[in-house]
This record gives sequence, structure tokens and C-alpha cells, in this order.
Amino acid sequence: MKLAEALILRADYQKRIQQLRNRLEHCVKVQEGEEPAENPQVLLSEIDTIFKELTGLIQRINRTNCQVSFDEKRTLADALVERDLLLNKRGILAHIAENASIKHDRFSRSEVKFISTIDVAETQKQADQLSKEFRELDTRIQGMNWTIDLME
Repeated sequence: MKLAEALILRADYQKRIQQLRNRLEHCVKVQEGEEPAENPQVLLSEIDTIFKELTGLIQRINRTNCQVSFDEKRTLADALVERDLLLNKRGILAHIAENASIKHDRFSRSEVKFISTIDVAETQKQADQLSKEFRELDTRIQGMNWTIDLME
């Protein structure tokens, strides 16, 4: 199995667990004298089975990410950390640039005037650069995922 296939399967398991959780919430309590639409014990058993499969799959994905070289200096796991941090930092910069650029209308001179404490254009430029770096790194990672075999 390729790493990309394992990642898709992981997402499917996670969606399935959420669906089972929602179904379970609807059948753990019923009015006295009525029967639940589904047997909660069956659903709990299915959740346990999927969690066991998901645990093994995630462990294999993590082993693969830690052992595969991304480039001369980094493993795939290192590249994933860098990608996630780029996304987070970009989000922060974009958010503060947006907040700093909001104009507050004043209706009289006695109202408080707000001014930006950062260079909005420069901050947005940095966020855009981080977006570009994220896209480039993510594209390389996604491409590798389809060529790497999942480790046992």
C-alpha cells in the first residue's frame, strides 16, 4: 500500500468513527418502553474494531514518515512539521494583517481613533510568501506520498 492510500484510509476511518459516534448518541437514551433504533453495544464494538485498525495504521504511517528521507537534510516527518508550522504562521500573519487594516468609522472628533501598529502591506506580503512556501512544500509531500510504500 502506498502512503497516500494509507492517508486516505486513515481519513475514512476517522469519518466512520464520527458517523458511528453520531449514531450512538441517538440510541443510548430512549423513552421508557421503547427500543433504540440500533443496538448501542454493536456500535461500540464496531468503534472498538475501527480504533484498533486506525491505531495500527497511524503507527505505520508515523514509522514511514520518520524513516523516509525528504531531502538530504530532512525526513518526511520533518517536512510535515515544517509544512504545518508554515500554515500556522501564515494564518497568524494573515489574521493580524486583516485586523490591522479594518477601518473604524468615527462620527465625531471625541471618539477614539485607532491606528495600526504594524505595516499591514509588509505583513500581508510575508503571509503571501508563507502561503507560497506552504504550497510548494505541500505539493512535494503529496507527490512523494504516491511513491512511498507504507512500512510495516
